[in-house]
Amino acid sequence: MPLRKLVATISDALPADIAQDVKKNVRAIVQATLDKMDLVTREEMEIQEKVLARTRERLEALEARLTELEQEQEQGPD
Repeated sequence: MPLRKLVATISDALPADIAQDVKKNVRAIVQATLDKMDLVTREEMEIQEKVLARTRERLEALEARLTELEQEQEQGPD
């Protein structure tokens, strides 16, 4: 059951003032738990994905160049 549906079901079953209190407390608990997990923001994740992609491209280029140089060395001087 999705979290929103669960929250809605619980909220509907409780009086309005208690439901608001429960929502507030649950949000605080969830936020505190997420803060403890030391998660990164979506923006930080996207930046790191771009850095990783550039690094991967650079690595592939260096591997290709290394292969070229190794082949040249194996062939010897022309």
